[in-house]
Amino acid sequence: MQQFRRLTPLALALGLMLGSPTLLAAEAVEVPAVEAVNGKAPLPLEELRTFAEVMDRIKAAYVEPVDDKTLLENAIKGMLGNLDPHSAYLEPEAFAELQESTSGEFGGLGIEVGTEDGFIKVVSPIDDTPASKAGIQPGDLIVKIDGQPTKGLSLMEAVDKMRGKAGSKINLTLVREGGKPFDVELTRAVIKVKSVRSQLLEDGYGLIRISQFQVNTGEEVGKALAKLRKDNGKKLRGLVLDLRNNPGGVLQAAVEVADHFLKKGLIVYTEGRIANSELRFNADPADASEGVPLVVLINGGSASASEIVAGALQDHKRGVLMGTDSFGKGSVQTVLPLNNDRALKLTTALYFTPNGRSIQAQGIVPDIEVARAKLTREDGGELIKEADLAGHLGNGNGGADKPSGSKQQKAPRPQDDDYQLSQALNLLKGLNVTRGE
Repeated sequence: MQQFRRLTPLALALGLMLGSPTLLAAEAVEVPAVEAVNGKAPLPLEELRTFAEVMDRIKAAYVEPVDDKTLLENAIKGMLGNLDPHSAYLEPEAFAELQESTSGEFGGLGIEVGTEDGFIKVVSPIDDTPASKAGIQPGDLIVKIDGQPTKGLSLMEAVDKMRGKAGSKINLTLVREGGKPFDVELTRAVIKVKSVRSQLLEDGYGLIRISQFQVNTGEEVGKALAKLRKDNGKKLRGLVLDLRNNPGGVLQAAVEVADHFLKKGLIVYTEGRIANSELRFNADPADASEGVPLVVLINGGSASASEIVAGALQDHKRGVLMGTDSFGKGSVQTVLPLNNDRALKLTTALYFTPNGRSIQAQGIVPDIEVARAKLTREDGGELIKEADLAGHLGNGNGGADKPSGSKQQKAPRPQDDDYQLSQALNLLKGLNVTRGE
């Protein structure tokens, strides 16, 4: 296999970009089924005759007139829609929206969806969007859109219904974990996704949250690492990389993010039927993270590019994975532009972690399983301490007294209300204690 480090900007925007295949036209003549010169299988003439006959019957007998263009486009959609949940025929508007989403700005609800048993399933809501603010969660089934059942709708049809003018209302009927259906009203918005956020959780310990892998995400993570070091004033003692509810995105961005934490070795490789789909990505010697102890948070909403990063760091034992099993999307989609502002989004390869694992339909299992939980703190009042007693002795080393109530109220921190994040921080602290740091 060839070795690849970086892709062109155009390839970054569209994932793995391949040349558009040539469309060949042939006259409909009676010819025997023979092997093609290049070794390809003969055309299935009987099935083509059936297709032509079905098309003629529909045009002649359907209750309303249907033009050839509509029938042929529906046939193309059917071909792609029945391959797998991620392959699709993109009409001009959908193609433009896909390009916009990789650049970080698009219209809609801010929700990544897939299909399951004929229903539309939420993969993950995107941070700070109408979907996340409304409390929509990974795994929710969307059973109705504005009162219309989604059963039987293709993924693209459902997405089209959920898109609309910013400021317009939409009502989704959801089913969560087999419970009763409930309605959620949302207001569509222009979604501007900031893919990377970072902050110090407390002295020495940082957090980098990646909500989606866009073209510039790798560069943003590099800047975030530098800013955390600067804000901390010295090398970090620990870092949490939060990939929860991250639906994925651009493959190259995932490679660049993993490369920030690795100094050598394979990051990911892909295998498919065509030569251009077989790629290998290796880490370069630079380590932007300076080897800082790392905990990676994942959950059922961590998919695709998120799983590439998590799998690479887990295989290289570079960090501890914590949370719950990831989504399990181990395939790569190639966008093949056509000559009429349309495109095919086609699954062309499977990706594998450095140790050769395919996570397709299985997901990545965290090293330490920590489920979501709500943190509640008891408020029983602080007990009397020695320093509260009249006539108590002073500290033998000259230290100041610490009576009850002397602790200053801390400003709210992300880990105070996020159980998984608080456990990740505790693990980092424990690693430093055992290392004597």
